[in-house]
Amino acid sequence: MRRTEYDASQAAKRLKVPAAAFRWARHTGLIPAPDVPPSHWSRAAVEALDADAIRAAMPSPAISGGAAADRIADALGTPNPTTYGERATVTAFVVRRFVDRGLLVDLSANPDGTLHHPGQVDQVCRREDLADLVAADTPLGPEQAAARLGVRRVEFDHMVRLGWVRSPQSIEVRFGTSRAGAVDVALYTTASVDAVVPAHPEVDWEQLRAMGKGRRSPLAALRPEPAVAPA
Repeated sequence: MRRTEYDASQAAKRLKVPAAAFRWARHTGLIPAPDVPPSHWSRAAVEALDADAIRAAMPSPAISGGAAADRIADALGTPNPTTYGERATVTAFVVRRFVDRGLLVDLSANPDGTLHHPGQVDQVCRREDLADLVAADTPLGPEQAAARLGVRRVEFDHMVRLGWVRSPQSIEVRFGTSRAGAVDVALYTTASVDAVVPAHPEVDWEQLRAMGKGRRSPLAALRPEPAVAPA
């Protein structure tokens, strides 16, 4: 039976172009919106597409989020280490936040990784504010976030409970070689942690930072604000 409609991956295969190149062409408007709701193209629409133009829009293969992070680190003059286990200057976490900001387009259909147009990555690398963007999106674990705010971990945990700061991503941390000892650790952007203090002037930050070990946190009595229903 001849296929009568195609999703993005099927259309790319039909045109014999990389799926990432198809998604990039869709992003730039080279490929029109799907004509079969909600997200498929009809056979006629796919056959009308210019495969050569799609390839030309992305002449080089897509690069992974890790490779994009390496390019950004190089642009900052602080290359990521090549030795396993050393701390990277720029990580894939930062690249995902660049996607959230709209600075990069994710061309992957895989939720566990990202793919990017190398030309767009190079364009981002030329930004004058690149260092500030990377610093703002650098990940902090809960302990690091608490230390940055100058409070105990328990205070930071209450801030998370209250919705004052949110984690866009978690990572799996293993203790030993077995996954049985693995735990998910939430990560927070530096910018979101730094925004907590100015966003909550009602808090006596001096008092909070002076709290001694074992004392009940003043934040424990607070309750999250109720969610506002959309109009």
